[in-house]
Parts: sequence; structure tokens; C-alpha cells
Amino acid sequence: MSAEPGKQRVTDVRRAARLSVAPMMDWTDRHCRWFHRRLSRETLLYTEMVTAAALVRGGAHYLLDYDQDEHPVALQLGGSDPAMLAEATRIATTFGYDEINLNVGCPSDRVQSGCFGAVLMRDPALVADCVKAMQGAAGDTPVTVKCRIGVDEQDPAQALPAFLEAMIGAGVRQVTIHARKAWLQGLNPKENREIPPLDYPLVLAMKARFPELWIGLNGGVTSLEQAQDHLAEGVDGVMIGRAAYHQPWDILAHADQRIYGADTPVVAPEEAVRAMLPYIEAERTKGTPLHHVTRHMLGVFAGRPGARAFRRVLSDHQRLKQGGPELLEDALAEVVPQAA
Repeated sequence: MSAEPGKQRVTDVRRAARLSVAPMMDWTDRHCRWFHRRLSRETLLYTEMVTAAALVRGGAHYLLDYDQDEHPVALQLGGSDPAMLAEATRIATTFGYDEINLNVGCPSDRVQSGCFGAVLMRDPALVADCVKAMQGAAGDTPVTVKCRIGVDEQDPAQALPAFLEAMIGAGVRQVTIHARKAWLQGLNPKENREIPPLDYPLVLAMKARFPELWIGLNGGVTSLEQAQDHLAEGVDGVMIGRAAYHQPWDILAHADQRIYGADTPVVAPEEAVRAMLPYIEAERTKGTPLHHVTRHMLGVFAGRPGARAFRRVLSDHQRLKQGGPELLEDALAEVVPQAA
């Protein structure tokens, strides 16, 4: 189920980005995105970060495969070499992504050793060169940036506006800001998601200072209601990460109605699970292990009676090795039906 080269279904990616599911390594793969799309037709979905080197030097173009039904879908690239990012972008545009995003926010040691991710907050001029090169190769595909408010000893009140000014000067029109500083030394990636304090007011101040720039907010958002509150305060979009993964129905099932004003019916979690059956059958014919798909579905009944038993059935390694789509029906049988 790979993309048809050159096809691009979304004309207004900014509208789609009013709510998005963050790029998360080892989580937001194509199976995860296909499941999330059963819950929301409108929300913008991001790939895992793909390094430019993997595409250009490694020739790993399979990392760009996705199903057309995932639209609107954005690719996140990692890198710091303008020429290599341009070539990676050129390759990616043939797959028809709705947006290509540059990672300037990941604090992991592996990313730092490659001199990209959050460490690039220290060099706005280099990031500007990178996005200019990417734009030159992207055609009409928007090139966006995801960043932090600063790193290490930087004062975010000074570093962030300077960074955004450089992005605007480079022609960037859309930036998503993780409202925490990243500490590149002393904190691991998990700690960097939790320990540095959130500074939502600074992100709002940047929107007031740069009204022409589309600004999305990321970090610490755990419910759809919180996302609505942030949008009401003035940001252009909200990106949700782990909450959308661990509680996908809670975050995504009502998003089309509440965020986008759609009149489509809310999909029940049972319906979303059963909608995965044809996909699983198709993936099995290609040799995809069942747990590669079902692992992304474990949180769909979060908070409901029977959710633990549902997860237990779909986490039984022996049954996963031997079973097929019928395992989903067994798991569904463990969930207590909701009262009408």
C-alpha cells in the first residue's frame, strides 16, 4: 500500500494542521497512521522522522511509503546539510506528501551526534540555508519547521524570536513550537519532554509579534479540550504527541467535529478496530507481522471497562505469532459494551 507518486490530495495543509499528531520515532509509522485515520479524517498526521542521509546515501526510499488514505500526511526530515536535505526533499516530493517538515527539536544523543535536531536552535543561519535549499526542491509542497523555544543556556525570550526572524527571512510561513527548552546535556529525551517547564505564554507572544507567521503549539497537551483552549487563545494549530498515541479515541474521534466543524459521525472505537481487518489481511499477504499493526491500537479503549483485557489479548506474543484478524474479534469480546 504505497503512495502513488506525484499525487497530493490536500490543498490547504494549514487548515489540516489546526490539529496534528506529532512525529514520534518508533510510533507514528504507516500502520499507526492508517489506524489514526480510521478515527479522524481531517487531522494532519506526521511520519516518524526520516533522516536525509537515509534517503540520499542509504537509498532507503521505502521509508517514504504510505497509503493514499493517510492524507493529509506530512513527512518530517532530519538533517543539517542543505544540499542533502534538498536532495531528500526532491525524492520525497515524488511521493506526494502534503507537507515536508524540518526537525529542529529532537534532543536525542543520536540526533545531536549528527548535528541536527534541537542543536540547530544554536545556528538559525544554518537552518535558514537548509529550508531555502528544501524549498528550492519542494515545488509547491510547503516546507515547515518544528522547533523548541531554546536549548541549554539560551534565553528563550531572545533565542526564539531571533530564530523565527531567520525562518521568516528564509521564506518559512509555518512553524510548530514545542513550548519547552531542550537541555542537550544532562537530560535524556524522556526527561526533555517532562522536566523543562512549559512556556505557553512565550508561544502566544510570538504569534502576537509575528502575526504573518502560522504558529502551532506543541508540548504537554493531553486532551482535545486543551487543544481547543489553545486555539481559542490565538495559536494557529495544536500538535499532540503521546496522548494521541496512548488515548487515540479520546483525542481523535471528536476532532473532525470540534476542530474542523465537520458534520461526519463520530466513529466508535469498536468500529475503528473492525475497520482495521481488511488492512491487516492485506498486510499479512505481504508478510507484515500482526503485532506491527496491533501494537498501535492498544490504547483505543483507554478508560473503558475491559480495556486491560483488550490490551492483554493483543499483547499475547504466542497468539500474535499464530493468529490473524480473528484475534481482534477475541480482543473486542473482552470490552464491556457501552450503555446506549
